[in-house]
Amino acid sequence: MSHPTQAGPQKARAEIRMPIAMLAELTHRCPLACPYCSNPTELVRRDEELSGREWADVLRQAAGLGVLHVALSGGEPAARRDLEEIVAACRDASLYSNLITSGIGLTERRLRDLKSNGLDHVQLSVQGAEPTSADRFGGYRGGFERKMAVASWIRDNDLPLTINVVMHRQNIDSIEDVLALAIDLGARRIEIATVQFHGWAEKNRGALMPSREQVLRAGLTVQAARERLKGTMVVDYVPADYYATWPKACMGGWASTSLNVAPDGFVLPCHAAGSIPGLVFENVRDRALADIWRNGAAFNAFRGETWMREPCGSCERRSVDFGGCRCQAFALTGNASATDPACSKSPLHARLVASANAQAASGQSDFIYRRMA
Repeated sequence: MSHPTQAGPQKARAEIRMPIAMLAELTHRCPLACPYCSNPTELVRRDEELSGREWADVLRQAAGLGVLHVALSGGEPAARRDLEEIVAACRDASLYSNLITSGIGLTERRLRDLKSNGLDHVQLSVQGAEPTSADRFGGYRGGFERKMAVASWIRDNDLPLTINVVMHRQNIDSIEDVLALAIDLGARRIEIATVQFHGWAEKNRGALMPSREQVLRAGLTVQAARERLKGTMVVDYVPADYYATWPKACMGGWASTSLNVAPDGFVLPCHAAGSIPGLVFENVRDRALADIWRNGAAFNAFRGETWMREPCGSCERRSVDFGGCRCQAFALTGNASATDPACSKSPLHARLVASANAQAASGQSDFIYRRMA
């Protein structure tokens, strides 16, 4: 990851609230090769990762900063042999721990050990509701059947289960099947997230971009499922924004409620922030987490509203959607301060929609799979 010096004039400091959540990316190693992975294309190698002792210190610092909830993610966190110790460090710091996993690398015994060390919740990814296509989307033969076994072990250990699925053009029409699978697996919650075009997903736009019609149907399907499954399973949904009127309120506002720690210790305001050149990302090996949160240049770059240009600066929605996603704004305009083109007020919105329509109609189906170099 490149960390060039941030340029530009000093901005007025925005109000700084304490974060309540942290994404701890324990590793970029992963047996799956998902073509929609939002991790950077330059993956952190094993010998650059924070040690278990360093992670324990980061977790203590996070708790002191006000963090309540930690998502243990990757890559595949089960690739870490010290995952059990890291989970115990969450417990010791009084942090609620959520393991975000593909299931590959977990065993029944390992799940028991993780629970005994204080694991609070498991979020299991699936790539579809049937083996052939799910294994193709994950780039891992036998992955679906393995996930089904892991889901049963999670249930047997009485751990709360969330099913997570990324939807794209090649699987978005199977939402009902995925919902039925989640119920069969005993999930208390399902997160249906339309593909976001960062990292490896950006390389696969033509094969992943859903059509407007697919997105509309998906929204109606989710709305009906929320009513039908009320009291049985929570249905969270991250819709596509390329065909929307307003952009998503990315991260609830830049550096307002959460932070990310990458496998090598660099601290980011959001998962994809490393894609924006010109930001300074500092490392927990060199600087206290609280100091980075309050005073880090990257964290203050788009905090609050003073950075906003028009039409965002005077928009009545500026405290609702915060101008949209800064990473997406940079990817689509070359300027991270620009209005996210997913917003209908952006002068580039019509061009974005036309591009999405063309990509959705391209007929491309082959993937560039995520691989460690």
